Amino acid sequence: MNIVITGSIAYDYLMTFPGLFADYILPDQLDRISLSFLVDEMRRQQGGCAANIAYNLALLGEHPRVMATAGQDFGEYRQWLEQHGVDTSLIRDEPDLFTASFFVNTDQGGHQIASFYTGAMARARELSFHDLDADGIDLAVISPNDPQAMGKYVTECQELGIPYLYDPSQQVVRIASEDLREGLKGCDLLVINDYEFELLREKTGLDTEAIRSIPAHACVVTLGAKGALIWAGGTVYEIPAVPPQRVEDPTGIGDAFRAGLIKGLALSLSWDLAGQMGALAATYALEQTGPQNHHYTLADFVTRFREHFDDDQALDVLLQ
Repeated sequence: MNIVITGSIAYDYLMTFPGLFADYILPDQLDRISLSFLVDEMRRQQGGCAANIAYNLALLGEHPRVMATAGQDFGEYRQWLEQHGVDTSLIRDEPDLFTASFFVNTDQGGHQIASFYTGAMARARELSFHDLDADGIDLAVISPNDPQAMGKYVTECQELGIPYLYDPSQQVVRIASEDLREGLKGCDLLVINDYEFELLREKTGLDTEAIRSIPAHACVVTLGAKGALIWAGGTVYEIPAVPPQRVEDPTGIGDAFRAGLIKGLALSLSWDLAGQMGALAATYALEQTGPQNHHYTLADFVTRFREHFDDDQALDVLLQ
């Protein structure tokens, strides 16, 4: 499948707080909130939504192209992606800037507070689908990125007839309401988590049923440890989470879910099987610190999948 993924490329600075954020947030003092959390550790990892999705798709046998901008410190990261099967030919280096940075603090309940420095990502708006062979693209992924770039890619995909997965996620808070409605209007798939879905509903003024009915093929809402829901063709598919062998870090699990879902659709599997592939891909990411430190073979993936789901041998295609 010819997949072009747009979105952030970033270095993730992952911190761990040995408590619960909720214990220190006073509901009646939110208008004056001022908090600082002392963390036990910090690690720098490769990350960014586009790169994470691409990495997970490569694990599943795809060779996605990433269209994005990165900074002067991207050299080793580019090599890492290429070594793991990601096509980086559409990634443009910005030698006068640093790669975007994601700073996230995770508490003992898996809750996160994060900030994002845009860096080279701000120039993603200068890239264009008009410079590609649009007829050869089976799916574009519009994931969190520079807001102007996301709006531009929506318009270009609609103009060029490129099917696209719309994933506004963390950028729901920054994208203008009219741009969110435009992104929804032409998308083939909407994938978002439950909290961001509520933000999307508030910002667009659309009710729940309206949002679910807009995507041409499906609306997918991830629910963390509760799995995911897929609304497609008038049917609701309830996708359970795959129990982890251990819990290390939730950063990037949503990106891994999207990759598993996309791979399932690339194989023309049913919605429930595609969603279940997403659930397992997400659990692999949850079991390691950082969004690109998990590894598995396709045989490993199929074996573990069948410990939880019945695919009636449909996933044999991954082993061919």
